Amino acid sequence: MAKSQSRTVNNSFYEEPGLDWHEGAAHPIALLRAEAKFKNPWVAQKIRNNLGTGSHRILDIGCGGGYLAIHLARLKHRVTGLDPSPSALAAGAQADDTRSVDFVTGSGFELPWPDATFDVTCAMDLLEHVDTPERIIAEASRVLRPGGLFFFHTFNRTPLAWLFAIKGLEWFVKNTPERLHVLSFFVRPRELAAMCRKSHLSVAELTGIRPKFNRAFLKLLRHHEVPDHFEFKETGLTSVGYLGFAKRLNKRSATRLFAGSHGIK
Repeated sequence: MAKSQSRTVNNSFYEEPGLDWHEGAAHPIALLRAEAKFKNPWVAQKIRNNLGTGSHRILDIGCGGGYLAIHLARLKHRVTGLDPSPSALAAGAQADDTRSVDFVTGSGFELPWPDATFDVTCAMDLLEHVDTPERIIAEASRVLRPGGLFFFHTFNRTPLAWLFAIKGLEWFVKNTPERLHVLSFFVRPRELAAMCRKSHLSVAELTGIRPKFNRAFLKLLRHHEVPDHFEFKETGLTSVGYLGFAKRLNKRSATRLFAGSHGIK
């Protein structure tokens, strides 16, 4: 069932022409940049660990200004970045010093590629912005080859996530619009795992991330701007934001997965 339209996420914010994706501190986009400094190497390392070295074909769904796509292209992967916002894609293309990322305008609900096209698909900071995240996951899985990896980062539907990811941004980051995040759109880890299972994916790893509570964090609280040295770190707690990946199964493995029990909460 679709969520109440009166509480729809303000996704139009990300499509504003001239949105400062790669510079500026007085803006919630600066927090995404800070998160990317942690998430991008984490994703790259998991790709190496699970798929080996070499060039892999990667699709970054909802790529925005291209943080992850450009990082992976610098590592010689063959990367496609998909986003519905032409202005975000233009910002990504301008920042792409590899000149190799294929930035494509489109929707994650209907990917224009055949089955099993990619080795890796990613939906970072996307699932909490749509009312049917299972459709994104289904499409991300469909275009993955068996053994491929699906990466995600999203927010847990908890009071703590409401405090940090919704009210914290509104209180302490300048120019945060209303309804940038809506609690009812947040996804609990067990819900995400169930969506993955329905699409022949098995969650292989999941971890929490949070800001480092240091001088940069205090500077944000005082000035309501995100310093360049603002950092995130891994945590065992998934009660706010969590990062992880799932593996694409073949039909036989998927049948065994449905028959088993799973303990993600």
